[in-house]
This record gives sequence, structure tokens and C-alpha cells, in this order.
Amino acid sequence: MSLKRYILLFFLILSLGMFFFSCGNDSELPEKITYSEHIAPIIYKNCTPCHRDGEAAPFNLYTYSDVFARNKLIKFVTQTRFMPPWPADASYTHFVGEKVLTQTEIDLIVKWIDEGCAIGDSTKIPALPNFPKGSQLSVPDLVIKFRDVLKIKGDAQNKFFLMRVPYEIPKDTFIRVIEVAPDNKKLVHHVNAQLLSYDFDKRKDVMKGDVVINIDDYPSIMDAYKQLNLANDDGTFPLMTQSVTNYLPGVSPPIYPDGIGGYKMKRKGALFLKDIHYGPSRLDTTDQTAFNVFFSKAPPKRPTLEFQMGTFGVSPIEPPLVIPPDTIMKFISRYTLPMDISVLTINPHMHLLGKSFLAYAVTLQGDTIPLIRINKWDFRWQYFYTFKNMVKIPKGATIYAEGVYDNTKNNPNNPFNPPQLVAEREGSMRTEDEMFQFIITYLPYQKGDENISLEIK
Repeated sequence: MSLKRYILLFFLILSLGMFFFSCGNDSELPEKITYSEHIAPIIYKNCTPCHRDGEAAPFNLYTYSDVFARNKLIKFVTQTRFMPPWPADASYTHFVGEKVLTQTEIDLIVKWIDEGCAIGDSTKIPALPNFPKGSQLSVPDLVIKFRDVLKIKGDAQNKFFLMRVPYEIPKDTFIRVIEVAPDNKKLVHHVNAQLLSYDFDKRKDVMKGDVVINIDDYPSIMDAYKQLNLANDDGTFPLMTQSVTNYLPGVSPPIYPDGIGGYKMKRKGALFLKDIHYGPSRLDTTDQTAFNVFFSKAPPKRPTLEFQMGTFGVSPIEPPLVIPPDTIMKFISRYTLPMDISVLTINPHMHLLGKSFLAYAVTLQGDTIPLIRINKWDFRWQYFYTFKNMVKIPKGATIYAEGVYDNTKNNPNNPFNPPQLVAEREGSMRTEDEMFQFIITYLPYQKGDENISLEIK
């Protein structure tokens, strides 16, 4: 987010009367707070992972000088809990990798800034964490890039493409996880990828043929698929593994303990991007997104499964997702489980009119299992939330997803002024249309799953 948007947000919060100051107990804080001893560890853990070269944040937070130069802004965004971005309500459920400052950490930052930003003993500033270039995880075993640089016309229109991203490797192997690493982070909105696996003798040249199709150029999706040359040489279709990686703003792919999740990766193959969406740009630009592949030493013992509720999902939206202008409306999607499941990761999804999101399950005995609550939806940050331990939801329980949408002039993210009717339009993924999804990654339940930690040390 640009500094200009930070400033605009500041005045918006003031005008709505939401600006507040934390009232921590100074007696519980150290008498002398320094950057080297108290502040640097907070910054490195919660801020620097995004505020570094190649990531989405608009400025770096590496050094004391970096932090000092932005100290008033840091004080404001941490006091109001606007930063670090973590939409999920930590008082409702907890997840792996939560970036939620404690009140003591906020009070430390505020007092340090108010008292002049003392650096302390500079020799005691902790070493900067080792952040791998081009990844939020670590150094990948393999990087697969778009074969060609994609040119994006600056006509202020959303762009949707189908892509085939071919690869060849020395031998068959197993994948633990694939991370999407957008080249043009300002425009890449979402990516959904499948894995095509070719038998060595059925596809001579995986690099041959078109690799990118503008969806708008093909009225028939089957014609577009044919143009992409996805099939084997004899016209048969290769094995396709669904949803091997996905990307949304703020997303880092979940990594599970050994034996859970993962895929086989054949020597010849391709990532098939069933859709990649670029937001509108007024300037001609380019993208050459990469896919960071992390290998696994053994085949997965328990492959993960996935279903989604709402848009494109197993359960309808009630009422249908049509939001008249000047209204605030709640929509519900519900799904009753046919089997016991162990939930690993969840992903709520709405667009610009989203106001809040709530998901929970109710068992046949009437017990409630909390899943996630987002009190203030932010389209810019849509995580895959992985539970610290698997969550068992028993057969017969009903999962409820509730989304509230604000289609009024008071919603600063409303794409229309004045507000217009906004709806789910035949599965459109354009940001000015709407979606309501709740995606669940799970395993068939096995006894003891709820005791398995999903935190990778």
C-alpha cells in the first residue's frame, strides 16, 4: 500500500471517530526502551517479511534508520492495529503464523517513539533474518517461470488469461508445496493452477505450442484449451492434479508436516493456470510470474482434499448473491458433512463490498466449532489460514459461512459512485462483481488427528 493511501486511511478513521490510543500500563514496561533490545525483534518478526526488497510493501524496514524515518506512521498503524495485516479475529480462533501484536508490544513501540526512538547499544541489534530472494518460505528446489514475458496493455481493464507453463526435469519426483511468486505484485490478483503430468513417450515436446490465451478472445472454453495444446501427442489427455497451488493477495502457501499433502511431479509436465487475473492498469506493463517448487523426499502418505462452499461450490448462497445499491446485506452458505473430516486450512473469499466474514460448524449435538471470524474484511489481504492443530468436524455437522456486504457510499472500497447493483455474475471473477466462497482443505479423519500439530518448526 502506498504512503498516500496510509495518509488517506488516517483521515478516514479520524472522520469516522475510530481513532483511539492504547492505554497501556507504563509501569509494566522497561524504564528505558531501545531499538536494539526491544523494538528490532518486533520489527524483524512482524514487519520486515513484507517490508523488504521484492515484496509487496512500499518501503523497507531493515535498519534503525528505516524505522526511525517512518516512526510516526508505525506508531499510528500499530496502535490502530491496521498493521501488521492479520484480518482474522485472534480472540475467536488461532492459526499458524499469526501476525498479531500483543498489547505490550504495541505499548513498547508507542513509548519508544514518544521518548525519542533511542537506538541503544548498536552492537546488540540482532542480525537481520535471512530472507530468501523471491520467496516467503525458503530457497526453492526448482523455479518454473512463464516461458515468455507477458505484456499487459494499460487500458484500465481487468485481464483474465489461461496459461500453460511447461517444464522438464531430470527425473520424476515428489512435490511438498508450490509457491506462486508474482513478478508484478501490483497487478496479479489471483492464480489457480493445476498440474499436468505427461508420460515420457506420449508427449515429445512439452514446450511446443501456445502458452497463453486471453479468455476474452475465445467464446468457447474448449477452443481455448485446444489452442493451448494441453493434450498428449495422440490426442489423449494427461493426468491432471487439481489445485496444486493458488494465489491471492497476502497468501503464503501452507506447508504441512512430512507425509501430509504433496503431489507426484513427472519428468515432463506443465502447470495449467486455469485462470490468472490481472487488475486494471493505466500503463502498459509486463509480468513473468514464477513458481517456486519445494521437493519432498517421499510420496505423501495422506494427500489433502478440498471443497468450497458458495460460489462454484458444493452449497448455494442464501439468498442469491445480489446486492442492491444503498444496502448492507448478509448472505449464508451451509453444508452438512457426509463424513468425519480433519480440517487443516481455510480460505474465506469476497471482493470489494465485503464487510465481515464468519464461519463455524454446528454438530448434531448442538455444539459450535469456531472456524474463523473477520470483523473487518480487507480485500487486499486474503490468507490461507492453517490451524495450529487439525480441527475435527464430525459427520452430520453443518458448516455455516456468513458474509456481510456493504454496497453503500460509506464503503470506501465500493467500485461504484454512486452505488450500483452488484452481483455474482455467472461466476465472474472481476473485482467489481462479487463472490462469496469458503474453501476448506481437509483430510478424512483418523483417530488422534486433533493432536497433530501443523506448526513447522
